[in-house]
Amino acid sequence: MIDYKYREDELIRELQSYVDATYGEHYSTNKYQATEFIIDGGHGMGFCIGNILKYAQRYGKKDGFNRKDLQKVLHYAIIALYVHDEEHCNDVQSDSNSKDQNRRDRVRELHGLDNGFMHPTNEEEIQRLLYPDHDK
Repeated sequence: MIDYKYREDELIRELQSYVDATYGEHYSTNKYQATEFIIDGGHGMGFCIGNILKYAQRYGKKDGFNRKDLQKVLHYAIIALYVHDEEHCNDVQSDSNSKDQNRRDRVRELHGLDNGFMHPTNEEEIQRLLYPDHDK
């Protein structure tokens, strides 16, 4: 067992709880998080870095020394790691990335994003594509 000097094990569990809670908040009220569309549109890394900077600069100012701002920094950093892997780790995770790309392409097709407009979609199929492990 590792003797963590900075309570990393506890803080990672706390961060996991924070991230889990965001999936039930207003970020996903329409079944899809805006972040998904931003990433699919090719702007994920800039969006994440921008939010990391925003919440890092806000810490200690708005609402004082708010731990939630630091949790948001870490959450956006994790999403940035995901975007990085999607964009730059083709050799390491080629099978996984290929499946993810096929899934994203199908979601874009169902939403009509390739045509520049959105149209009514098959919500169940999109849910299955976006969250393949949800029903398991």
